[in-house]
Amino acid sequence: VYAPFDGRVVTVLPSKHAIGLVSNDGVEVLIHVGLDTVALKGAPFTLHTEAKAIVKKGDLLLEFDPEAIRKDGYEIVTPIIITNSKKFDEVLPFPQETVTHGEELASVLKGTKKTVDA
Repeated sequence: VYAPFDGRVVTVLPSKHAIGLVSNDGVEVLIHVGLDTVALKGAPFTLHTEAKAIVKKGDLLLEFDPEAIRKDGYEIVTPIIITNSKKFDEVLPFPQETVTHGEELASVLKGTKKTVDA
């Protein structure tokens, strides 16, 4: 999981499965790896950041072992949620089901276009 923009880490859950970020221009994002993966208590996750860290677009934030997550019976679907979307004129998600590092995930519009990348 890589930083989708320049900004800062707001929170990292103790179970390491979710990270909250805010971009330098105010876009708030929650990246939640897997479904119900909080129950794994951090086992298949390796953090590369911490709360209050300043990040640049593309910085490695988190690694996870998808096979270990699946083996324990959990999905690796990873919701990426813009938590303050009401502050923007439009949030346009791209329709891909899977993305790789560097691909656009969404555009956030408020006067000028901002992108959130994988």
